Amino acid sequence: MTPIRRYGLATPDVNAAKPLRADARRNRIRVLEAADEVFASKGTGASTEEVARHAGVGVGTVFRHFPTKEALLEAVLVERFGRLAEEARSLAGAERAGPALFDFLARIVNQSASKNAFTEALTSAGVNVENSIGEVGQELWSALDTLLTQAQRAGAVREDVRTDELIVLIVGASRAAEYASRDADLQARAVAVIFDGLRPAPSA
Repeated sequence: MTPIRRYGLATPDVNAAKPLRADARRNRIRVLEAADEVFASKGTGASTEEVARHAGVGVGTVFRHFPTKEALLEAVLVERFGRLAEEARSLAGAERAGPALFDFLARIVNQSASKNAFTEALTSAGVNVENSIGEVGQELWSALDTLLTQAQRAGAVREDVRTDELIVLIVGASRAAEYASRDADLQARAVAVIFDGLRPAPSA
């Protein structure tokens, strides 16, 4: 199962008023891990009953921690952003700053279809996704800023690229990858062309 770390439900947890018991914490982590796997393999339309079965708990346990399916989807999305932020921080100071950044960008794009599905499902349910990922989104932004600066110092990325522009390119590459998802070669080529725009122009 995907390791769940410190990030949790962005909306208030029904258990937030008091610390969870050890067994309750384990159940919550188990449910989040199961939900991540179920929604990744079956889409966001998968039921909470399927998540409960995959986690090996009763559906009542799922609802004690996540009162609605939207709350569960939100928690999984926040966890995913949290893992990306931690991964980006772990790459800070990498010996080869350019490849570290571009490899990380490729991993973000590879996860984009699933992330977009979560975002669309939550938005349709009236959830403000930007608010949901507010804190962890800022952590990811900060970590990306560090990776970008290091890659620029290493001469692997154009000096005039800003972090907000990098975010826009990630969004564009993600949409391109999703559009070309039925043709792996076309998808890889399109994403490569987009990210080549980040590289310095060859010397004359």
